[in-house]
Amino acid sequence: MLPREIIYANLEQGDPERPGLTFTGNGRINDMITCSLGPSEIYRPKRWIEGNREFYDDEWGNIWHRLVDGSRGGEICEPALVDWRQLDNLQLPDYDNPRRYERVREAFSQPTEKFRLAGMPGWVFATSRYLRKMEIYFTDLIEYRDEIERLHTIVTDLLVKVVRLYGECGADGIFYCEDLGTQDRALVGPAMWRDVFKPHYERLTAVAHEYGMKVLMHSCGYNWQLLDGLMDAGVDCFQFDQPAVYDLPALAAKLKVRKVGLWSPVDIQQIMPTGDRALIEAEAERMVRLFNGFLIMKNYGDLAGIGVQEEWDMWAYNAILRAAGLPVQD
Repeated sequence: MLPREIIYANLEQGDPERPGLTFTGNGRINDMITCSLGPSEIYRPKRWIEGNREFYDDEWGNIWHRLVDGSRGGEICEPALVDWRQLDNLQLPDYDNPRRYERVREAFSQPTEKFRLAGMPGWVFATSRYLRKMEIYFTDLIEYRDEIERLHTIVTDLLVKVVRLYGECGADGIFYCEDLGTQDRALVGPAMWRDVFKPHYERLTAVAHEYGMKVLMHSCGYNWQLLDGLMDAGVDCFQFDQPAVYDLPALAAKLKVRKVGLWSPVDIQQIMPTGDRALIEAEAERMVRLFNGFLIMKNYGDLAGIGVQEEWDMWAYNAILRAAGLPVQD
């Protein structure tokens, strides 16, 4: 099977010959090519350092900060929408500028045997909570429902245009990040998620499916309560970096019944940072066994940020290859 066929077979439970693999670096197997929209024509990023903190903005006007010697990611320190009265004049990113998709069109038009995955610049919950700052946003969900719905619709309207433009570029799938969970529960309950968020998810995934694209979703934390709703809304594959927060046999059983895939590294929180070779290899082999037929495995992109050495990452990779019946890499 070709790499694209292997990815599709794992996403559709179509009897793949091996798990999908999306490992980068060291000449490892990568069944995907990824691309995202090009730079804005109306926004120029700002970045500066004060003491041990780095500050930077984003296209929506939010200000972020991070520890200089910490992980690559940061947190919002000043949201763009400090007051709901600012919503009337919210400056939207030019995500709908066709010129921003020229590199995507070029990348995906080249002959390739790989699955072509387009990265979304945001999603409903993530973008909206950044614009208000998380702790304020959660209060808004209860106290300012009219404003929240208006904000969500503005965000979704823009993202629908992104999905359509990716579809016109020939993408096989879209990928978005939407962290919905803590260590032991979802950030919003199932009833609120169905009421407030599901219609927007359904609208976006329906457009993706209209173009024949698969929908792959990243979410950190424990999202068990929301999985059925997310799958009902059209998610084709979950990208979990912390699969060990779940009861893996139960997760595998659910995804198998729903014909939904898992895209995951060996757990980056409880397993990989231990540096315990036997544990890392055993968990890699267990994942291949449990999710056989609907699994894509990957490496984590910021090993330093989670305290993992490249050698440990290779242990996981070779254990996956062995479990899949493939030759290991020196």
